[in-house]
Amino acid sequence: MLIIPVRHTPDFLTMTSRERRDAEALILSLKDDILKKDPSVTGFNMGVNCGVSAGQTIMHAHIHLIPRRNGDTAHPRGGVRGVFPGKRSY
Repeated sequence: MLIIPVRHTPDFLTMTSRERRDAEALILSLKDDILKKDPSVTGFNMGVNCGVSAGQTIMHAHIHLIPRRNGDTAHPRGGVRGVFPGKRSY
């Protein structure tokens, strides 16, 4: 899922504190909805890229909320460490 503010702003770091609070409230609500609808979900990844050098390709603020399940990948550890060579195994 993507959480996107209505106001155009380039990235998460340029969102207002109100926009970030609203996004957090929406993320928590979405998390609850997902868990109610799909009990196989056992975790979540959340991602935010700010700027081209950080991997951002859509220049409008957005937050990724990614449901995860036990066993959905052999080695789920790593997350943002993938930006460091040899630190991510998937």
